[in-house]
Amino acid sequence: MVHPQPPDYATLEAAARWYVDMREGVPSETTREAHQRWLACDPRHRQAWERLARLQDKLGQVNPGIARPTLSGARAKRRDVLKVLSILLMAGGAGSLAWNTTPMPTLMADQRTGTGERRRLRLDDGTQLQLNTATAVDIRYSDRLREVRLLAGEIQIQTARDSLARPFVVHTAEGSIRALGTRFVVRHEAGLTQVSVQEHAVEVRAADLPGSAVRVDAGQQLVFRQDALQSLRPANPQADAWTRDMLVVNDWCLADFVDELQRYRPGHLGCDPAIASLRISGAFHLGDTDTILDNLTSTLPVRIRRFSRFWTSLQPV
Repeated sequence: MVHPQPPDYATLEAAARWYVDMREGVPSETTREAHQRWLACDPRHRQAWERLARLQDKLGQVNPGIARPTLSGARAKRRDVLKVLSILLMAGGAGSLAWNTTPMPTLMADQRTGTGERRRLRLDDGTQLQLNTATAVDIRYSDRLREVRLLAGEIQIQTARDSLARPFVVHTAEGSIRALGTRFVVRHEAGLTQVSVQEHAVEVRAADLPGSAVRVDAGQQLVFRQDALQSLRPANPQADAWTRDMLVVNDWCLADFVDELQRYRPGHLGCDPAIASLRISGAFHLGDTDTILDNLTSTLPVRIRRFSRFWTSLQPV
C-alpha cells in the first residue's frame, strides 16, 4: 500500500494562510470555493487542513482581526499566519519532514526573506549581499574562508577585497562557487543551481565532481546539478533586475512569466493552458504584482480572475 507523502513546509504554510483567511470575518462564496479547489487539487492539502482541525484547542489563541488598516493589517496577518504555522510544525509537521528536503533549515538561517521581500546586507569585510524573495542564507567567516550557504532562493554578491586574502565561496546543495573578485547572481531551486556573472569570474564545482572546476566569466551563466555541469551559455543581461525591484523579460511565454511572478506573491497564481504560449516582453515593477497582472489585460487577450486574496488565475478572454 502506497501512503501519501506528508505535507511539506510550503503546504503547511498555505494551510496556515487559508486558516487565517477563512477566520477573518465571514468568507465570501468565492473564497470558500477557492478553498475547496485548493483542498481538492492535492491530497497533502487536505491532510494539512485535517491537521489544523485536530488542533482547534491550540489554535484558539490565534484571533485574526477584522477590517485592519492596510499596512499594519498585512503585517498583523503575517504574524497570525506564522503563529498558526508554528503550531502546525510543533504538533508534528516538523518531525514528518525529511531534513534534506524540507525548508525547515531556512527557519534557522542567519538571514532570510519572506515572499515578495528583498533585502540588502553589508557583510563584515564590506562585501555586498542582496537577498531576493523567499531566500535563506547562512554566513560563516573564519580565519581561512569567507563562506555563504544558500539554502533557498536567490542572491547577488559583490565581493570586497579582503585584508586577510581569504577565498569567498558560495555553497548550495549542488556544489560550490568560488569568487574570483566579482559580482554575480546565484539561484538555487528544484535541485539546480544557476550562476550568472556580471563582473570578473567565478569557479564552479559540482558536489559529486569536485575535481572538475569550470570557470564562468562575465557575461556567462552556468546551470549545474550535484553530478553534472551544463554547457556555458550567455548570461541573461537582466538576471539581476530584481535588485532594482524590477522583473525584465524579453519574448517570454506567458506560462514562464506567471511562474516567475509567482515567486513574488503569496498564494496560488495560475495560467490557463489556452493562453500559456502567448508571448510577453517588458519591464515590470515588483512592488505591486496585482498591478502587473491588471496591466496584462490591456496588452494581451487575457482576463484576471481573483477567487480570493490567495488564489488568482489568468484566463482567456
